[in-house]
Amino acid sequence: MCLILTTFAAVVCTAIWYASATLRDMKISVLCWLFWGAAIMWFVDLIFEYAEDGAKVFEPAFADVLNDSLLGLAVIALALVIWTAVLLISDPKGIVRSALLKKKAA
Repeated sequence: MCLILTTFAAVVCTAIWYASATLRDMKISVLCWLFWGAAIMWFVDLIFEYAEDGAKVFEPAFADVLNDSLLGLAVIALALVIWTAVLLISDPKGIVRSALLKKKAA
């Protein structure tokens, strides 16, 4: 499920990045890199797990599916937090900078 969730997030994020030139200023590419990196990581994990356990990899128990789903959602949430931090630090529209200057002037 980690692979499915992160790949879905990567595809959606890439489609948004490709379709909207205005959102490219919002560092959507960083989010795409994070999601695609996670998807590749889970794919390599699946390959090695398949080499080790064989076809049993594709017959997980419900508890394993639930744990993998929660892990996939946690990875997506962490990527969103990292993207938000990058966005706040880079401040492409100058919103944070202007808010700080207003407080400093007051």
